[in-house]
Amino acid sequence: MRIDILTVFPDMLEGFFNCSMMARAQKAGLAEIHLHDIREYTTDKHHKTDDYPFGGCAGLVMKIEPIDRLITDLKSQRDYDEVIYTSPDGEQFNQKTANSLSLLDNVIILCGHYKGIDYRIREHLITREISIGDYVLTGGELAAAVMTDSIVRLIPGVLSDEQSALSDCFQDNLLAPPVYTRPAEYKGWRVPDVLLSGNQALIDDWEFQQSMERTKRLRPDLLE
Repeated sequence: MRIDILTVFPDMLEGFFNCSMMARAQKAGLAEIHLHDIREYTTDKHHKTDDYPFGGCAGLVMKIEPIDRLITDLKSQRDYDEVIYTSPDGEQFNQKTANSLSLLDNVIILCGHYKGIDYRIREHLITREISIGDYVLTGGELAAAVMTDSIVRLIPGVLSDEQSALSDCFQDNLLAPPVYTRPAEYKGWRVPDVLLSGNQALIDDWEFQQSMERTKRLRPDLLE
């Protein structure tokens, strides 16, 4: 899978994608993550990518020309399944969205900034708008990092134990059950006996019941 991220601040993301699971996925050839500086596609001598909005409202708006040039350049090299814009008013990102995006071959993620982007970009170039929550960030870089991390870890081979992703929270609209490790007892706090029983059927039933209880208590909306 290839993900191209369009941003005016690529330095914000370079360190993140060169660490941990994201770095391993790229080294193994399972994912390609490319950062593109929108400033390199502007004809402005000062490399400006924003301007004042028509209508006199406050803030600055990302200009259409450099973004269009960058997307056009990328599309001339390959076909893209989605061109995503990170926006607080987009559809809510969730595990189901991550699952579906992980099955695609080529994706562009455009990071919003300032007051937003020229709306013509959203009308003519964007295929999908996604939000990671009902709050506003300084820019879309963090949202792009969150989405990319969630998507890439689902690609077969990225996790050393592929079953691990299947038992994550939200995969079946349930929260994950409690997890424990050694020692079995610490300061009198014991691991539930069922997990030490070796009876996998009992363990599976306990984990399901725990997931149901935690979901009802903490996120009842997931069961609706």
